[in-house]
Amino acid sequence: MLQTNGPRAGPDGTPVSAGSSEGRAEVWPRPRLGLVRWLWRPPELRPAGGAGRGDKGGLQYPRAAHVLSAFPLAIGIFTVRLLFERFIAKPCAINLGIQDSGPHRAQPNAILEKVFTSITKYPDGRRLEGLSKQLDWDVRKIQRWFRHRRNQDKPTTLTKFCESMWRFTFYLSIFFYGIRFLWTAPWFWDTRQCWYNYPFQPLTSRLYYYYILELAFYWSLMFSQFTDIKRKDFLIMFVHHLATIGLITFSYMNNMVRVGTLVLCLHDASDFLLEAAKLANYAKYQRLCDAFFMLFGVVFIVTRLGIYPFWILNTTLFESWELIGPYPSWWLFNGLLVTLQLLHIIWSYLIIRTASKALVRGKVRLGEAAAPLPASPTKESRETGIFSCWFLEFTKMVVFCICEFPGVFKGRECLLGMQGNNSIFRYVQTS
Repeated sequence: MLQTNGPRAGPDGTPVSAGSSEGRAEVWPRPRLGLVRWLWRPPELRPAGGAGRGDKGGLQYPRAAHVLSAFPLAIGIFTVRLLFERFIAKPCAINLGIQDSGPHRAQPNAILEKVFTSITKYPDGRRLEGLSKQLDWDVRKIQRWFRHRRNQDKPTTLTKFCESMWRFTFYLSIFFYGIRFLWTAPWFWDTRQCWYNYPFQPLTSRLYYYYILELAFYWSLMFSQFTDIKRKDFLIMFVHHLATIGLITFSYMNNMVRVGTLVLCLHDASDFLLEAAKLANYAKYQRLCDAFFMLFGVVFIVTRLGIYPFWILNTTLFESWELIGPYPSWWLFNGLLVTLQLLHIIWSYLIIRTASKALVRGKVRLGEAAAPLPASPTKESRETGIFSCWFLEFTKMVVFCICEFPGVFKGRECLLGMQGNNSIFRYVQTS
């Protein structure tokens, strides 16, 4: 039996009781602990004697156990990625003239290697002088050794091309699958459908595959971080993937999958454009890279600053309040979505700021060669550089993602931009 404190809203806006034929459904399993159960469901839908553990009438509903299927699928996706990069992406890169040649390797030296791995990768002047006396090497030779040693750990262009091609293929495929699925979904055209008869909304097979595939992909990214070459943004990307997995898992177990599919598809809309810009950059098609990045920036800003707040947040904050009312996990879910919107604002600011300063400072026009940059920085450039190095260190994940911006925080120099003099993103700051 269900305790009902009030009627539920039906598709036409009329009240539908939990026991009617239109609103009746079996509750999927949930934790039976009192505090967790209080958090998990709206008060009028908490069962009096515990949750049922079966799906009646042939209808399926999200279960906590469903998310476990993402783990073997993630392993399968990771295996497919390895095969894809080896037999598809790598031959494509070689045909485009991308060589599998890494940077110059540092001369083997046990003393310098111990300093590099155990003490510092950027020795100061005093340490350089001490090493120079100990090894009887010139200081510039030691500096050159550390530079080569740092570059030695960086992934090659071929490796980055293969990784970006895999992500481009997945993001493009999952985006078009999502659009095709949502095109026939009623909540795509009327977001109030996300909340009618909530949480008694059956789970279709296509919706299940879409959700679990996205979840498995992000789990595969978690796995690959430990096998790929470790980069500077390892920790930030790890936290990012963990937060994304938490959001997808939480929304699935709480049966907020309808609005969740809208969020997933919206975020996939710009990701494949970013990877396309990276591919063009690695292949040295700079004009194509610039065009893809500009398109990525437009789509990113329109979707994250326009569609997301006025379409997604509108339905999760206001329409859901009207139709089902707030409850503890409702506040948690919307708190995470609002936090995501704040990140969208920061990331959009970074994109606009980086592109505009590249255009203004470098006097670059799309498709034309970059003019020489000023030899000495202005006061505004120095102040901006100080802020950028501090702020972008915290948000390095985003800057790194923008067409593979390499963040070089060494000494008093901060370099942001893509390789090549023709890029509209080439911009140098010196603090």
